[in-house]
Amino acid sequence: MDPTPMPSASDAKATPMWQREWQASFRNPGELLEFLELDAREAPQPLDLNPRFPFRVPRNYAARMRKGDWHDPLLRQVLPLRAEGNERLGFTEDAVGDGAAQAGPGLLRKYHGRALLVLTGVCAVHCRYCFRREFPYEDLPAGRAEWEQTYALLATDPEVTEILFSGGDPLSFSDANLRWHWERALALPHVKRLRIHTRLPVVLPHRIDANFLELTEEMAARKPLFIVLHVNHAGELHAELAERLRALKSAGATLLNQAVLLRGVNDTADALAELSEKLLEIGVLPYYLHQLDRVRGAGHFEVPEEEGLMLMDALRGRLSGYAVPRYVREVAGEISKLDVATSIMSQMSQ
Repeated sequence: MDPTPMPSASDAKATPMWQREWQASFRNPGELLEFLELDAREAPQPLDLNPRFPFRVPRNYAARMRKGDWHDPLLRQVLPLRAEGNERLGFTEDAVGDGAAQAGPGLLRKYHGRALLVLTGVCAVHCRYCFRREFPYEDLPAGRAEWEQTYALLATDPEVTEILFSGGDPLSFSDANLRWHWERALALPHVKRLRIHTRLPVVLPHRIDANFLELTEEMAARKPLFIVLHVNHAGELHAELAERLRALKSAGATLLNQAVLLRGVNDTADALAELSEKLLEIGVLPYYLHQLDRVRGAGHFEVPEEEGLMLMDALRGRLSGYAVPRYVREVAGEISKLDVATSIMSQMSQ
């Protein structure tokens, strides 16, 4: 099937297609299971059909899942299980130390030279392993006047050379709201580049429409722009998304990918190798493979680090060096993400 044509810029006054698709998302697990022709009574693991952490899955993403297959890797990422309620040692509500890193409203300072702005708590899809599933989004700036205070604070810190937009998902914003934030970040003379972290195009490819491409081209012409995608499995990549990501790259953005190592999703060398190969085919560099952040409710996704290291060895034997992502984990209070192999060796030597 040919990819759906991108809406023209003249359609700007209409509700964008991606927003209409988002509004039609599945909002409870039962609806999704019915769509996938699955009977909750036959689930291989106990389900939570009324989860505490909200449920949302765009139909575009659900259409990529295999019907009748409880083990589909895309379904696995969004299906609520009762295991989310299990208490596990070492799993906490703030696994990466966001609370201690708050330096102002919506502003996190963890690493030298970089400032992370949590623009919103809104996401297009609710991944069950989300490390910010208990983040206090209610404390974010309520409007532009409060955000102006945060940008004024950044203006006083010449050490900040890179600004990261995160969330939630920044691309849940309208182009107008996103432009407003981009303009303020770009206006800071000491900021050399911008980075935006998003999963939204993966589940709603129409987010990369003509208007967004025009905005991207305009912003990337002023300062380098890096867009970090979150793709965990090759099944999330398809022809239409590939076309739109190539257009995004042509607009001037550098595209990187961060995946999370997840039990039952991508915990085989075959799955990880296929992901890297497909990313490279469409111009996205495999950047990081993250060890699961140990957030409360996500323990059933964890793959032991020793197993992860064996997977990385297998990848190095199958892929070119640039196709092998760095295997890292985030530890609260550290000055950077830690290479898992180096971290383990350091611990053994102590």
